[in-house]
Amino acid sequence: MIDLDIPGRGAIRLEHLVLDVNGTIAKDGRLIDKAARPLNALKDRFQIHLLTADTYGKQDSIDVMLGLKAVRLTPGNEAGQKADYVRSLSAEKVVAVGNGANDAAMLKAAAIGIAVLGDEGLAVEALQAADIFVLSALDAFNLLEFPARLVATLRK
Repeated sequence: MIDLDIPGRGAIRLEHLVLDVNGTIAKDGRLIDKAARPLNALKDRFQIHLLTADTYGKQDSIDVMLGLKAVRLTPGNEAGQKADYVRSLSAEKVVAVGNGANDAAMLKAAAIGIAVLGDEGLAVEALQAADIFVLSALDAFNLLEFPARLVATLRK
């Protein structure tokens, strides 16, 4: 958990980190290089949740590498499923990270939404729904490792 006091926005207690998998922390169904270490380091601060449609059928290996069990989405309305999942955790306690159009509602629902521009690109809808834009998941993890940077970025 991290507590933030963001000028112009107020106090936020973040307890959950919700991550889209493909396009955000994985490319072509494989975990991006160097993602495991910083993500594992965040386990002492957050309950980490992975959301995936498992498009490439390789999620089991990612789960093993991270010591997590991803939530598999059912086909159809993935965007709604992701947003509902964030709301089920108490959205005001969630930081969400994603890149796709189907991540936009999740990013908007979360207390803090972080849009990632990776090798798969970034959907305009996700960018518009996010509070912060970063170039990679590693950049997002870095912000969470040093929360004062979140405050500096989000203060009004």
